[in-house]
Amino acid sequence: MTYYKLNNGVQIPIMGSGVWQIEDHDQCVDVVTYAIKIGCRLIDTATVYKNEAAVGEAVRKCGVPREELFITSKLWVQDMGYEATKAAIDRLLARMGLEYLDLYLIHHSLGDYQGSWKAMEEACRAGKIRAIGVSNFGINQLKTLMTNAEIVPAVNQIEFHPLCQQKELRSFMEKNHIQLEAWSPLGSGNKELLTDPVLTAIAEKYGKNVGQVILRWHVQEHSIALPRSTKKERILSNSQLWDFELTEDEMNAIRAMDTGKNVLGYDPDAPGQWGEFIRNLKVES
Repeated sequence: MTYYKLNNGVQIPIMGSGVWQIEDHDQCVDVVTYAIKIGCRLIDTATVYKNEAAVGEAVRKCGVPREELFITSKLWVQDMGYEATKAAIDRLLARMGLEYLDLYLIHHSLGDYQGSWKAMEEACRAGKIRAIGVSNFGINQLKTLMTNAEIVPAVNQIEFHPLCQQKELRSFMEKNHIQLEAWSPLGSGNKELLTDPVLTAIAEKYGKNVGQVILRWHVQEHSIALPRSTKKERILSNSQLWDFELTEDEMNAIRAMDTGKNVLGYDPDAPGQWGEFIRNLKVES
């Protein structure tokens, strides 16, 4: 496994596996166990995914030493604020049956994220979390957070795939040494993307499928992709990226597919109906 070094020195695998929408406990345990078995070392969950306990069980039973795994979860909006976040972190560790988390993210910039960040900084210093970061933050939210933060976010997990490349935000992140993580790295199964003639031609050249080409593009863009699947053959396929490399012309052809806008997510500066839906979605934490 190859790693990137985060801005606090913690090493993070350059590819991971997500578990969004895998709410069945036994299925999630099986999927995570298999991903770890074939070499995946980064597992990404969240309180709102309702499967943190299953991920924790798989981590404890997989047979791989805990220190070789990198486990991420995310704070949901109902637990925003200093005191609520402190309590949520302790509940999370108990729920997962883990002594520490490798990375903890604020899932959305809705609510008192500055208060939450203070609690996360304290948890980081106490050894409960190795690195802290955010998800779905734009430039304005990052600037606001960093105004009073003692720890710069190590990661920003955002919508990132060939149709949504967020170039201005990525430039800001690079200048501030904030690592890019990509949710829905394959465009959430977008059929037009997965049948695009540019991508299919590249896939045919290398004897790969389009998903593998896109994930290889992520690797070469220094993006940590978090593909999610319940199918073992797809999980295995997503890991087979290391026997080919895209040329600069091919990279540029994929970069040219950018639409210049968020395709699946919401604008953190104008969350609108997405923001209302997120605020009203309550989960057991």
